[in-house]
Amino acid sequence: MMQYESAKAVFADWGVDTEAALAKLAEIPISMHCWQGDDVVGFEQKSGSSGGGIQATGSHPGRARTPDELRADLEFSYGMIPGNHRLNLHACYLDTDQNPDRDEIEYGHFASWVDWAKEQRLGLDFNPTFFAHAKADDNLTLSHPDQGIRDFWIEHGKRSRDIAAQMGAALGSPVVNNIWVPDGYKDTPVDRMASRVRLEQSLDAIRALKHDKAQMLDAVESKLFGIGVEACTVGSHEFYMGYAIRNETLLCLDMGHFHPTENVADKLSSVALSLDEILLHVSRPMRWDSDHVILLDDAILQMAQELVSANLLDRTHIGLDFFDATISRTAAWVIGTRNMQKALLQALLAPWDELKRAESRLDFTTRFMATEEIKDLPYGAVWSEFCARMEVATGKALIADLARYQKKVEARG
Repeated sequence: MMQYESAKAVFADWGVDTEAALAKLAEIPISMHCWQGDDVVGFEQKSGSSGGGIQATGSHPGRARTPDELRADLEFSYGMIPGNHRLNLHACYLDTDQNPDRDEIEYGHFASWVDWAKEQRLGLDFNPTFFAHAKADDNLTLSHPDQGIRDFWIEHGKRSRDIAAQMGAALGSPVVNNIWVPDGYKDTPVDRMASRVRLEQSLDAIRALKHDKAQMLDAVESKLFGIGVEACTVGSHEFYMGYAIRNETLLCLDMGHFHPTENVADKLSSVALSLDEILLHVSRPMRWDSDHVILLDDAILQMAQELVSANLLDRTHIGLDFFDATISRTAAWVIGTRNMQKALLQALLAPWDELKRAESRLDFTTRFMATEEIKDLPYGAVWSEFCARMEVATGKALIADLARYQKKVEARG
């Protein structure tokens, strides 16, 4: 407490109210992704390759093998993360004794997840699963030249939207239903236009039925390239940015789906001028879309700073997207989510009024000096206070808790 009071005074000298920052941080939900818990395997009987560059590496003991195991791991992880959050669920994580194909899924196959989310006071988000299926083995789904295959995936997309809407109605919170497809070509195609026309028509067919935005929000997600689609990705950034603007959907910016040298944070203010809301998938692309657990690094700090500086927090849905099977899966969730929160806290504790005044006067020297000096401010003390108020561990106590849980689950096959 004494450390926090000292830090509070330091930030006050910069004109920053730490109490306001803590209150705001407590309101920001992070949508944690279910697929870190089981290496993107899911709970269905399926055939086909993973497709589109979806690949988890490693075989660390303790992978969740059933919905109940996955929910237990999630409950532990949320207990280590301050605040109230959400779960991002893929359609292949259905919980049922039946074996429906992707074009046969129904809300009832996910009802247990909704019941659990109510008990845990969590929001849900959803994603149709357009990979890991025999009808996706060509790395073509909604843009496939075969109308029958397109129709199969269109039906899957329709049912996913309906499931998401019912989830949102049951939970009283809109579910973001995010569409990503692996469609593309390993070598250079000669007719990109035909593929993109088919993709657009398929998306239009999926979205033909209007849903209440209080229950479900559509989002579309681009990608640069993936394994097997190195030459051309049909759903490129430009394709989906145009589609989202024309159709008033959310645009998903996945930090792993751009060139590693691109600053994804820089895109936020540009797309926000044309879109009401944005979806983020926060990841760490060490090599293209390699989906490493996020660090508290420059890319994450810049993303958080842009969200706060541009007043985009209330228009942005923050989700995570990484899967690392070389380390404890629960530890990956906890550390990754907390790093996103730490980045947001640092952004909320920045003296934006002073920095923006200097920039508006073209006083770049003051801006430069201030942005460097505030790097030394006692953020850690404010974060520790936040965790203490939320009754979650920090430091060595957190490490011990994570290790203890990993020891408990590592006997799983």
